[in-house]
Amino acid sequence: MWKDFRAFLLKENVLALAIAVVLGAALGKVVTALVDDFIMPIVAVAVPGGSWRTMTIDAGPVRFLVGDFLGHLINFLIVGFVVWRISKAFMKPAATAPTQACPYCRMQVDKQASKCPHCTSQIAIAA
Repeated sequence: MWKDFRAFLLKENVLALAIAVVLGAALGKVVTALVDDFIMPIVAVAVPGGSWRTMTIDAGPVRFLVGDFLGHLINFLIVGFVVWRISKAFMKPAATAPTQACPYCRMQVDKQASKCPHCTSQIAIAA
């Protein structure tokens, strides 16, 4: 039973997923600290002061916390923007295989292909 469980963990990449979750949580704390400590003070200068975060709309016995929602929405947008910029800085675009145009159907095919997967024509391998 232990061998089967170990094989499942290794085969299904559960360990890699667990590591990614832990690293993601740690990175989330860093990004939240960056936004709260460095970006939100700058945003606070641009956003009107006052008690807008405590603004509510009362509809009978129901109280909607509109200001609280807007504050969280602004925070989410800023965190999302920062995460997007961090990912753009550290992630490289995937390498694409060199292609050539099929002389018959003009679709892009791999340079090493001898037959077009679109029109099934024989094509010369590019040198």
